[in-house]
Amino acid sequence: MKLAEKLRYLRQMEGTLRGLGREMTQQETVRAIQKETGAKFSQSYLSQLEHGSRPHLTNSSRLTLSRFFKVHPGYLVDDPEGYHTELASDARVLEDRLDLWLIGGAERFRRDAPVAHALLRLARHEDSRRCLLLLSEILETPTLVDRLMEVLLPSAPPVAARARRKGEQSK
Repeated sequence: MKLAEKLRYLRQMEGTLRGLGREMTQQETVRAIQKETGAKFSQSYLSQLEHGSRPHLTNSSRLTLSRFFKVHPGYLVDDPEGYHTELASDARVLEDRLDLWLIGGAERFRRDAPVAHALLRLARHEDSRRCLLLLSEILETPTLVDRLMEVLLPSAPPVAARARRKGEQSK
């Protein structure tokens, strides 16, 4: 993936994470960068990067963007020809591979904003493995799922109603 594609993808994911339901515009991104990092970053520079007319970042720009998007600075370069994100080096720790897998899932579910948002939040958590293990334990106690949904997401339909709808759709 090219740097330009990565930046557009990161703006899309950032918009989802911020609850916009769409990608952040370049101008919104620049304003947020300045507000949250204190760094000066122009919309025209971001545009040039995203359109490939500037194929490389300065080191200070790379560090600013990596801090803002919460990615490793090494992510903000063009991938080598033939590179596939599905391949994970044995040198990477399990947590990094899990986080990459979650980010890939968020990308695949980008049209389902709540799911993409949940996967990205999980990937950004400092201990995503532990979060998944906790989710597994919650699912072992079915009434706990309903109760947590009532408390944490009161606007979500009850599990029983979703199950009925699912059954009706399969008929």
